[in-house]
Amino acid sequence: MDELITRQTEDFIKDLFGTKMPEKYIYHDLAHTEYVVGQAGDIGSHSGLRSGDLNLVRVAAWFHDSGFVVSSADHEEESQKIAAEFLSSRGVEETEIEKVIRCIGATKMPQNPGEDLLSQVLCDADMAYLSEEFYFSRTHLLRDEWNSESDAKLSRRAYYRETVEMFSNHTYFTEYARKSFSPGKARNLQKLQELIDKPQKKVKKPAKKKKGKQGKKKTDSQKEMLPGRGVESMFRLTARNQINLSSIADNKANILISINTIVLTVLLSIGIGKISDYPVITFPAIVFITTCLVTIVFAILSTRPKISSGQFTKEDIHNKKVNLLFFGNFYNMEPEEYEWAVKEMMKDSNYLYSSMIWDQYNLGKVISRKYKLLRIAYTVFMVGLILSSLLFAVFVLFVP
Repeated sequence: MDELITRQTEDFIKDLFGTKMPEKYIYHDLAHTEYVVGQAGDIGSHSGLRSGDLNLVRVAAWFHDSGFVVSSADHEEESQKIAAEFLSSRGVEETEIEKVIRCIGATKMPQNPGEDLLSQVLCDADMAYLSEEFYFSRTHLLRDEWNSESDAKLSRRAYYRETVEMFSNHTYFTEYARKSFSPGKARNLQKLQELIDKPQKKVKKPAKKKKGKQGKKKTDSQKEMLPGRGVESMFRLTARNQINLSSIADNKANILISINTIVLTVLLSIGIGKISDYPVITFPAIVFITTCLVTIVFAILSTRPKISSGQFTKEDIHNKKVNLLFFGNFYNMEPEEYEWAVKEMMKDSNYLYSSMIWDQYNLGKVISRKYKLLRIAYTVFMVGLILSSLLFAVFVLFVP
């Protein structure tokens, strides 16, 4: 499977999650899918998958939870239908579509990838979060998601007991995942067991009025810590709009450069000979040539890129001083260093969203600079065109 299908799949899933995924799915969201895609690529590359198979397992990872837009019940089957329909419309071979469908089906709990390495990679990527430091913050979202769909609410302690049973029955399938994730998974299992064994404290209920206020504050705090789907859609829409504005500015600059270059070529090749015959038009011609040159300069400046050093340090990452979403901050780094930095950023939602905010801000500053220079270029061209035309008329009509 080629890289183009992978990019098209990514765009399709992001749009699908942003427009059709119900907001109650706070665990099976785009962030989870992006995490699984990243882990699938990492596990697959360490498991010896070639480029085509890596793209295939990434595509399966993008689709594996897409069925939640239809229903949480048997969502794997719905995900398979969505994947098959999309990939068929893109002309993907039937054999590759079958591999994607098989990978998605293997993620159904309890996972059963068999001897298929692609399915094993996706299953391990889907459960890699069991070993992460952020496991508890994510698993609480899963409990809340379950409770939102069920009449019988699971208490935290009951949920922990079910989770411990799942931990005990689960195993990673690829050698790389067993070596990399098993230690972290064991630590989280131990923490779960400690939470279950920890005696419950009786909390004195506050006054009814105060209880309501505290509950409200807690809910607001949770909402601040976990941005909703609407916020993610806002970031995506804003980025798309700003990129479109930047493209429009570049097109406007190209138009100015092309027109004025053609005019200059004509003036310098033909007009100079005419000036010797009609010296009266010398001054208007100089004004118009200057206008063209200044316009071209400002148009070029508006499209002239500004590149930073393209490097960062681990201290910058720990202090959250670098925006990893802008290529100018990492293009000189080694792939392993950048991969480590992005994973560190993904562990900290505040850092991740802060980087997205700064990325939007910096992109806006670049676009603002482009349009300011373009405004100057268009103003110079307009004023210079009018002035040189008036001068030409005056010198021809009134100067002997």
